[in-house]
Amino acid sequence: MTRRIDFFDDPAAPSVTSIVPSANVVVVNESGALLLIRRTDNDNWALPGGAMDPGESMTDCAVRETFEETGMHVEVTGLVGIYTDPRHIILYTSDDEARQEFSIVYTARPVGGTPTPSSESREVHWVAPADVEGLQMHRSMRLRISHYLAGNGKPHLG
Repeated sequence: MTRRIDFFDDPAAPSVTSIVPSANVVVVNESGALLLIRRTDNDNWALPGGAMDPGESMTDCAVRETFEETGMHVEVTGLVGIYTDPRHIILYTSDDEARQEFSIVYTARPVGGTPTPSSESREVHWVAPADVEGLQMHRSMRLRISHYLAGNGKPHLG
């Protein structure tokens, strides 16, 4: 099984071999709950998202990845920020690819579907913002969610 290992500011992290544009999505329902997945590759809770495919826009990537990982159709409504911290390195054990973080994080609203796990998501749940703190999550995801919840109207640029 492929594993994902996140390193942050870690001298033991592998050298970066690629930078892959990706999207994450903060999907919020009418009651203010966030759509989160429990990843199959590291067992952490996370926002849905993934890598952009050739010929696809980043917004289309966000919509596609959300559906693939959660079963939910969404409409993108805004931008949380851009995350490109070179101290965050993601190792995929299947091929030893070590990626530097590069993610655009959007907001979206659900327009259809039913929360359904996939090969990439062990669980899919609507989570109240107050309950996010108690979930096992990498600091990069927690940061993205905290920027959304801060709601200052300005995108994170980093």
